[in-house]
Amino acid sequence: MLVKTFGSAVQGVNAYTITVEVNVTAGAKYFVVGLPDNAIKEGELRIESALKHYGYRMPRQKVVVNMAPADIRKEGSAYDLTIAMGILASSSQLNADKLSQYLIMGELSLDGSLRPIKGVLPIAIQARKEGFKGFILPEQNAREAAIVNNLDVIGVTTIQEAAEFLDGKRTIEPLVINTRDIFENAVDQYAADFADVQGQENIKRALEIAAAGGHNVIMIGPPGAGKTMLAKRLPSILPSLSMHEALETTKIHSVAGKLGTEASLLSTRPYRSPHHTISDVALVGGGGVPQPGEISLAHNGVLFLDELPEFKRSVLEVMRQPLEERRVTISRAKSSIDFPANFMLIASMNPCPCGYYNHPDKECVCGPGIVQRYLNKVSGPLLDRIDLHVEVTPVSFDEMISTRKSEDSITIRERVVAARQVQRERFKNFQEIHSNAMMPSQMVKEICRINDAGSTLLKTAMERLGLSARAYDRILKVSRTIADLAGSEEIKIEHLAEAIQYRSLDREGWAG
Repeated sequence: MLVKTFGSAVQGVNAYTITVEVNVTAGAKYFVVGLPDNAIKEGELRIESALKHYGYRMPRQKVVVNMAPADIRKEGSAYDLTIAMGILASSSQLNADKLSQYLIMGELSLDGSLRPIKGVLPIAIQARKEGFKGFILPEQNAREAAIVNNLDVIGVTTIQEAAEFLDGKRTIEPLVINTRDIFENAVDQYAADFADVQGQENIKRALEIAAAGGHNVIMIGPPGAGKTMLAKRLPSILPSLSMHEALETTKIHSVAGKLGTEASLLSTRPYRSPHHTISDVALVGGGGVPQPGEISLAHNGVLFLDELPEFKRSVLEVMRQPLEERRVTISRAKSSIDFPANFMLIASMNPCPCGYYNHPDKECVCGPGIVQRYLNKVSGPLLDRIDLHVEVTPVSFDEMISTRKSEDSITIRERVVAARQVQRERFKNFQEIHSNAMMPSQMVKEICRINDAGSTLLKTAMERLGLSARAYDRILKVSRTIADLAGSEEIKIEHLAEAIQYRSLDREGWAG
């Protein structure tokens, strides 16, 4: 008897429905066709053990499982439950009437219990789009799938529960959650706040400008100056995630298996801080089964690279294109997958190997030329893509014990949101541009116009600092953001001067 069940394959951050055809006929052996991987082929043993555990039987006949379309590679153990339901229906142990109404996914244990799977959110979105009544899946993933409305999410813990539900012998109420309420109650709930930071007013100002325009930042300073502490607080002053951004970000984390079993919709901007031993594939994504890397997991949030010169040169260089295009393309012989990567890069580094070059109190012990060689580990093209270079100095003892209250993240965020609103209005006719940092070069000339005095100042700075054309654009973008924060329609000379001072690493003689 031929029976059809439905599963789903995830490619990139999108899902595609897979039709699993099961036919039990006279003969022997178990066959799986349709480009399955080894995990799916090994599923025969898991399915047989799970069925026997609950008193079902594995047919001692010829079992043919076809996974269509046959030109898409099917990977992973999440098809166990899909195939098992097809085998039960094809061998007349289960009523097949409801099978066409539900998309079924889940990995089986030998005792028939279900393990959580990856990529549930894009699968649920595709199931609703294709008109399925519901989605049967492991209970641990149910909250994630329940983000999608107008879809019955049936969470089950064992193969028996799934079989009895489809057979009409058991009633399982669909899980319903109010996504908007959960999102609004948890939005902007950050553990770290700028109110905890004493001193460092110039760094806070630079990070406020970065947040207002979506600019990349590098902080240079000695150990213990507060670079990591400040970077951790940056997400707390970024504008709140919109529902669309939250869904997009959650999809990426779902595909990567980074959502917890109790998680549903991500409500805070992601903050990723990979160690400097990371490989280039782990950073940008890829692998045998292409998975999103750290830069995609930081989509709509912050990617913090601590001790930037300690990262391998090849790892840093692969970031150059994603920083410009805000997406990553993973190309294989038979397919090409795009992962979004619209993130803010925040990097930090010591000024020299010992960490104390330019320190007000401690002596640098690095020999001649060592400082410059250390800085040269970060390539010029990558530094050109970083808009703000900020020098971080240690906090004095008086500032540390001061009882004066620092500005909190909510107050700073209000100014950032006001500046972003100006930009949203400015770019309302451009679908792919949302902030000043995203402006292409031709648009910079139109929007970031400066007067004669500003042109003279910028020309002098370009000549003295030896800036590239890309750095020229970056200065204009940053000055536009500073003007937006000040509520000015024009870029004034003081806005331009402040933007120029954030090019520390371009300064000749900075490293001696």
